[in-house]
Amino acid sequence: MPTTPKPAAPAIVQQQAALRERLPFSDTQDFEDAQRGLIAPLAGPTTADDGRVVWDNGTYDFLEGDAPDTVNPSLWRQSQLVATSGLFEVTDGIYQVRGQDLSNISFVEGDTGVIVIDPLISAETAAAALALYRDHRGDRPVVAVIYTHCHVDHFGGVKGVTSQEDVDAGTVRIVAPEGFLEPAIAENVYAGTAMARRAGYMYGAALARNAQGGVGAGLGQTTSTGTVTLIEPTEHVAKTGDELTIDGVRVVFQLAPGTEAPAEMLFYFPDRKALCAAEDATHTLHNLLTLRGAVVRDPHVWSKYLTETIDLWGGDVEVIFASHHWPAWGNERVVEFLGLQRDLYAYLHDQTLRMLNQGLVGPEIAETIQLPPALENAWHTRGYYGSVSHNVKAIYQRYLGWFDGNPAHLWEHPPVEKAKRYVDFMGGADAVVEKARPAFESGDYRWVAEVLNHVVFAQPDHPGARELLADTYEQLGYGSENGTWRDFFLSGTTELRDGAFGTPTVAAAPDIVGALTPAMLFDALAIQIDGPRAWDSAFTIDVVLTDVDERYRLRLANGALTYSGAPQRGDADVTITTTKRALPAVALGGGLTPEKLAASGTEITGDASVLHTLAGLLSPGDPDFAIVTPD
Repeated sequence: MPTTPKPAAPAIVQQQAALRERLPFSDTQDFEDAQRGLIAPLAGPTTADDGRVVWDNGTYDFLEGDAPDTVNPSLWRQSQLVATSGLFEVTDGIYQVRGQDLSNISFVEGDTGVIVIDPLISAETAAAALALYRDHRGDRPVVAVIYTHCHVDHFGGVKGVTSQEDVDAGTVRIVAPEGFLEPAIAENVYAGTAMARRAGYMYGAALARNAQGGVGAGLGQTTSTGTVTLIEPTEHVAKTGDELTIDGVRVVFQLAPGTEAPAEMLFYFPDRKALCAAEDATHTLHNLLTLRGAVVRDPHVWSKYLTETIDLWGGDVEVIFASHHWPAWGNERVVEFLGLQRDLYAYLHDQTLRMLNQGLVGPEIAETIQLPPALENAWHTRGYYGSVSHNVKAIYQRYLGWFDGNPAHLWEHPPVEKAKRYVDFMGGADAVVEKARPAFESGDYRWVAEVLNHVVFAQPDHPGARELLADTYEQLGYGSENGTWRDFFLSGTTELRDGAFGTPTVAAAPDIVGALTPAMLFDALAIQIDGPRAWDSAFTIDVVLTDVDERYRLRLANGALTYSGAPQRGDADVTITTTKRALPAVALGGGLTPEKLAASGTEITGDASVLHTLAGLLSPGDPDFAIVTPD
């Protein structure tokens, strides 16, 4: 039985009241824009074939009126806007369904059919969005799908709007930026277990949807839980300035790699004066290092690409729409919006570099930096998804890494051992908890979280420490303007009080696994080798792929699995012969044993026991690993 949330503490109530006085809540332009062009509301909850609800934006209907004390009023405002849902007209011939998943899906009408931009996370939510569009715009066939970038909320629902058969037949084009496929797959496979587990925290997947639980993640409300799919691109945009005509619609592209994603592009519809900004200019400060984990993004090139966007189309554009949030209209407003977004990333980058060269470390810069008034007071530059605090630390990490130069931090104890020593020095667990209570009552939650985290890692079953730490995370969540911070704090509260909730959404879906290249597959296997158990094992495996005439040799030695596609001398210990299309599902589906390989139609020659040995050396990730408690 889930525990009952507690009310906002006096310190949080005071903080929320101060924010209501300081921020420009009288500015209602965003609410007007978010409602503009509404054609029809969403049709209701979206279900999978088994009847399971995979999306229900109606669970956010409580986001009405003024913010309660348990939600930061700025985040409450953002959540109200993001939860605004339905089918909208952006401009003549361009439509969006918003509020049907974490991201938006857009429809651009051509001569005979419709181009789909970014088909959400799940096939079920994308299919429901397409059905809503067709209900009001006619049964237009899908002629193309454009992926703006390589994150799953922008391609995962593709099989809800088209099929592999239609793509193979050439009736539907799949367009993506150069370099799309590898990061799209690798992010969900290589570190996928850890990212998915942490994403459960980041998007509040296990939180009740109410004013004391999940209210939204700032970029979108949360993630759908349907079927993640992937169809490989048939066309890649190679450079800025490339132009395609799709079903009579002219599209001019701008590549922006290394910004919000490793492979990303913005594009312009010159005949409609409409700019799709992908995820490089939305109504929030974005992440430079997402809390679920990723490679640190580059704010320096991000700002340069937005300058380029203004240079390319700033003199002509009349509407900007994106893969999240709501559009903006009018040339002057669009250019101002792009300029402020550009200046935001440039300022964070340049000021972080200035201060780190003066000797400040990441946390010090995060406490010191101040945004200029024009950025501080623009709603779309506030930190609902990325925050100034964690983005500044990410910039520091990008340039200088994890080590801050202080020798005391060069060889610290790991968390549990460090915690035991701290707690002992502080007089024992009971003493620390008693000292923490007055700090909690005074509203010093950051300090309480730091010291009680040591107690929980030193003595995870200490009831007083767990209870007070859960209460502390709860108050920190209530006070967070950043949606993902709120979700992290309240998810930590949930697991301390009610136990681990695991990984509600796993992105390494069969379509993504099936799109692994042989090299990526072998890397994914190598990551799972339990090194110490493999020290004394040595063998070679040849993999022959008959449909593409390729041959690889895998070699296990010294605990490392390596591979080569070059011709090899001598015979391998065992050879498996299969197809490129079948290989990923067989290898990553627990099918490395000779019996399962044979059942899949894979031919095996040589010493089949080697495959048993390899299967026994794999140590897959744990989707339920501990976060707020030690293992």
